[in-house]
Amino acid sequence: MKKLKERWGIESNIQLTIIFIVFAITGSTSAWLSRYACDWLGLTKTNLGLVYTPVRLILIFPIYQILLVLIGLLFGQFKFFWTFEKKMLRSMGLGFLFKA
Repeated sequence: MKKLKERWGIESNIQLTIIFIVFAITGSTSAWLSRYACDWLGLTKTNLGLVYTPVRLILIFPIYQILLVLIGLLFGQFKFFWTFEKKMLRSMGLGFLFKA
């Protein structure tokens, strides 16, 4: 845990625990919401067949990104998650989204 705290620039175990809680809530919530997003878009296993699961996974990605920052904000960790989000998207080649 010490290496992780150093890598993320975290000083306390409480902050690390809060960050882990935010990751857990965000992952579960984005998976749950993706089901409703698919329903809203009219995407079902019946009309998509084997493509349904990959489509749902693709839908989870933007939902997760938005929720990560919002839930991080609710838990008082906006700065950490905003920085984390920018690093992650830059590593995926989407850094242009943050250029002014």
